[in-house]
Amino acid sequence: MNSYLKCYCIRKKCLILHIETFDVKMINRVLIRIRVVQILFSCSQGETTDLRKAENELLFSLQKSYDLYFYLLSLLVELTDTYAQKVDARKAKLLPSEEDIRPNIKLLNNKFISQLRRNKQLEKYLSERPFSWYDHEAFLKKVLDNILNSDVYKDYAANDLQDYNDDREFWRKIFKHIICTEEDLYTILEDESLYWNDDIEIIESFVLKTIKRFEEEKGAEQDLLPMFKDDTDREFAVKLLRESLFDGKEYRQLIDKYTQNWESERIALMDMVIMQIAIAEIVTFPSIPISVTLNEYIDIAKSYSTAKSASFINGILDAIVKELKEEKKIIKK
Repeated sequence: MNSYLKCYCIRKKCLILHIETFDVKMINRVLIRIRVVQILFSCSQGETTDLRKAENELLFSLQKSYDLYFYLLSLLVELTDTYAQKVDARKAKLLPSEEDIRPNIKLLNNKFISQLRRNKQLEKYLSERPFSWYDHEAFLKKVLDNILNSDVYKDYAANDLQDYNDDREFWRKIFKHIICTEEDLYTILEDESLYWNDDIEIIESFVLKTIKRFEEEKGAEQDLLPMFKDDTDREFAVKLLRESLFDGKEYRQLIDKYTQNWESERIALMDMVIMQIAIAEIVTFPSIPISVTLNEYIDIAKSYSTAKSASFINGILDAIVKELKEEKKIIKK
């Protein structure tokens, strides 16, 4: 596994461990902040200075994140269909064995997958934004083999009872311990969309949360996670980007004031961008505690900038916050 994928796996594990902290919505503010940082970074490199284009890019990239959520959910159904094809192929052998003739079909009768397959939101989304795993047959067969050879499957298949909770828990374990650790998955998703590079581990955590939330009695009407819980987060995304761009010069001057002892070429551009957006959020959104904002952008720095960026950014932002409070430009904790 290369260093790029190792980095993904480390970050993914941390996010999955904290899965219960996420709200019941797909696009959360962690992902929004990351997207704004990426777009402002592009603007800072001169790739675009058009606010309308930047906003469109932001919303388009968030839509692609939502696409990935449905793409990964559909993978569970595709793997089940791949097993069905495998069963049919074994039965069609010229000299089939007893196991070929009477295979274990518990996986095909999985009640959770049956419910997911009929889910109205999934059906509608896939019909409106068609994408499939059709071109990745070798990957599907490889993952299926890993599933069938796993202890999770062996324990599942050995139980003759077809219980909904067991069926759902089986796929939760398979997704977390087999699918999410499959190196080829990352390669495929990166090839499918550049927007998915930084989404994978976050969206995987949302898929796990979705599986856990399924209830048998809700049938095809089971709610999937909405893209935004309400208009508040969409407004947060657009406003954060706008304010970061509109008042960027003022924020940069403030940053320069506290980095005078640093040679400008030694300060990473990503660090400047992260601090600029953090200041914009602190000034623009009084309802968000300063500590929350600082922690979020320090975490982003740890993943997207240099090894020393987090402590550097923390020190500079602490000094800036102190000045803003003294000048009454922010009145919050």
